[in-house]
Amino acid sequence: MNTRYTLVNPFYKSTFIWVTFLFFLWGIPNNLNGILIKQFMKSFELSIFQASLVQSVFYIGYFVFALPSAMVMRKYSYKAGLISGLLLFALGCLLFWPAALLGSYSFFLFSLFIIASGLTFLETGANPFIVELGDEQTAERRLNLSQAFNPIGSILGVLIGTVFVFSGTDIDQAMIENMKNTGVYANYLQEETLRVVRPYLCLAVLACLWALLASRIHFPLKKKEEVKQKIQVKHSVSFLIKDRAFMKGVLALFLYVGAQVGTWSYFIFYVQEYAGVDEKMAGYMLSGTLMAFALGRLSATWFMKRISPAVLMKIYSFANIILVGACIVFTDVFGMWCLLLTSFFMSVMYPTLFSVSVKGLGEHTKIGGSILVMAILGGALLTPLMGFIMEISNVAYAMFVPLCAYMYIFYYSRK
Repeated sequence: MNTRYTLVNPFYKSTFIWVTFLFFLWGIPNNLNGILIKQFMKSFELSIFQASLVQSVFYIGYFVFALPSAMVMRKYSYKAGLISGLLLFALGCLLFWPAALLGSYSFFLFSLFIIASGLTFLETGANPFIVELGDEQTAERRLNLSQAFNPIGSILGVLIGTVFVFSGTDIDQAMIENMKNTGVYANYLQEETLRVVRPYLCLAVLACLWALLASRIHFPLKKKEEVKQKIQVKHSVSFLIKDRAFMKGVLALFLYVGAQVGTWSYFIFYVQEYAGVDEKMAGYMLSGTLMAFALGRLSATWFMKRISPAVLMKIYSFANIILVGACIVFTDVFGMWCLLLTSFFMSVMYPTLFSVSVKGLGEHTKIGGSILVMAILGGALLTPLMGFIMEISNVAYAMFVPLCAYMYIFYYSRK
């Protein structure tokens, strides 16, 4: 007898929609970071490694706030945690204004840290909440469906950055010297810095409005037995660290996030270096790779009706091993297209790794989810590593880092 499992509990469809929008929302600032790296190199005259601190500080914020956010949601509720995340996100966006007026790169990094702290609450809560919002048998499909809206936000973020942040003005050293001699260089740098403010002010308004809407959304109440649980965080962490399957999932997620963030952070550099286009066209190409990512997410939801998530992830990780290897060897337009296509195949990895890792954790789910969010530290550590490799060699060789990540994910998915 075939049993039909519901994808989403019909009583909580509006809740599912409200939370799924958060996946779209946090995709915008996550992928504006790649634009910021390129823009701050120009406006603050930074090296690649110095500019990569944008990603480092951002993902360190995730690491620092992952457990505290889980503790808030464990003590209060998912709803309280998600609203807190939206308000912190809005605060960080608002801080871009004084940071730009002061012309302080450090202030911008602090603002990004606050934004990341808010997004940590959102990701720590939204991912396991979606997993729990229906039958366990449809958890991977449900999370993949919600995650499918994340790349739409990512695409929008890159388009916003390309149109409103990038001026399209590429200047060489001779032009810089000329502007310095005429006394207009400082004004030019300030104008380039101020270009980043408007998108973040708009994001702050959107986050506040969505937090207000939460008052009209019905969230599931805690089960009585869940309220009575006195399980300590220390006990949960100890239990999870000893769970080898869970920790292998954490490592796979750490490497995946590093591969994803690093690839997208330096995609513009790769395109400009080997395809010979300007920053605006490179920005549009970055939007193209994110469209491939979105298509991969949407198609994965359909494929998972017929292929198990683990098998699909194994196929996709192997495809990316081939594609990344090709973009290292062929440093031309062909290599660029290979790198662009990797986003399609990486699309299935995060939600599948996350849902497989938390499945069956029971009372340890919230803490397990927060530890998995901490694995986002891969973006903080592997991105500057790629930047360092770029400085001592070239951007193609930096892609050895995501290549190694996909090799491990292929190994992990074979279990």
